[in-house]
Amino acid sequence: MIKDDRIKLNERFIHAFKLLEDRGAIVKNDRGGKGVGDVAEKVLGNKAYGHIIRAFLNGDSKRVIDYGQAKSFCRSFSINEALLLHGIGNPFGFDAPGEALGADKFYSAGDGNILFTTVRAFAGSTLGAESSEDNTYFSIPGVSGAGLVAFQIEGGSMDPVIKHGDIVVCRSVENLNDIRDNEIYSVRSNGNVWVKYVQKVYNNRGRVVRLKMISANYFDHDPFEEEVNETTRLYKVVRKISNV
Repeated sequence: MIKDDRIKLNERFIHAFKLLEDRGAIVKNDRGGKGVGDVAEKVLGNKAYGHIIRAFLNGDSKRVIDYGQAKSFCRSFSINEALLLHGIGNPFGFDAPGEALGADKFYSAGDGNILFTTVRAFAGSTLGAESSEDNTYFSIPGVSGAGLVAFQIEGGSMDPVIKHGDIVVCRSVENLNDIRDNEIYSVRSNGNVWVKYVQKVYNNRGRVVRLKMISANYFDHDPFEEEVNETTRLYKVVRKISNV
């Protein structure tokens, strides 16, 4: 029996293949370098394996593409690997969280609605405590409401979508079931903080028990899963602020 993840991988392959056809990068019956045989040569290493590519493209076939072949397809046709392998982003790049703002566009003297803190404070349990004299608040155009927190990114695991030194603005998520797969969240759990693309992992009773976290910089940072427990808190990344 074909595993569900491979079926979904093949479905994404079919979608990406169709997009390349729409762009003219692939022409099924072409004999000038863009045909199915040419795709087979790039993906499977043999031009004579065009029939296998056609089987992958047939939704009723028992043949589906594997992860190694999918990677070859991505690299041959400049497809976003994260999309094909994990369903993250768009076919030809990544989606940024909201509109990227320059550092010169966020200010607001006096009271604001966004709590600015450090990663270490964000990881702690006293974030936002009313008694803290170190809390700094600011606001930016177009981001309103309560439950907002901002902190500076350390490291390059989300490069190029969010870079080291960028500031992310996040909104608290009250219920795990409100999480939308393949969007960017800040996950706080057991004293750690991650900013990642997130996918929910369910048990056989339909309960979210783990979160799969995927980096934009997937070449250097493998996906991993984190168990959901009483310390887990999630914040939707709604804006990033970059230096200009």
